[in-house]
Amino acid sequence: MATWLMKSEPSAYSISDLARETITLWDGIRNYQARNHMRTMQPGELVFFYHSNARPTGIVGEMEVIETGVIDPSQFDTTSPYFDPASSPERPRWDCARLRHRRTYPGIIDLPTLRETFTPEEFILVRRGNRLSVLPVPDSVAERILAMIPAGA
Repeated sequence: MATWLMKSEPSAYSISDLARETITLWDGIRNYQARNHMRTMQPGELVFFYHSNARPTGIVGEMEVIETGVIDPSQFDTTSPYFDPASSPERPRWDCARLRHRRTYPGIIDLPTLRETFTPEEFILVRRGNRLSVLPVPDSVAERILAMIPAGA
């Protein structure tokens, strides 16, 4: 089983939103590499939820993949910021994953701590300039992150 990290700005969608809803459709991804990562996800896999563009930024909880290959409905919605005029129901360009809340951490594993713990070669998240919103997490990195979860989780 693979492990993943998915980023969201908490002002747009936070771990609290996910905890309240329990299940979400992770739509609106408009980067081909991120989309392709989602396409390789499998039900049951662990996903770290990362708050980006926040103070502080970092890993705040976990999700579980429950479905992949879901056609992203926002690509057809002309009122959506994720509307894609080149996409059609007959030939959709974008799909997404359905995720379930697993747990919210009592604290954050912030980016400075992650940068102190991992090298850019170990974990793409800590590379300067990395903006990809869906990332694979190597098994050795996932194990170390799980060991860093704040007490009480």
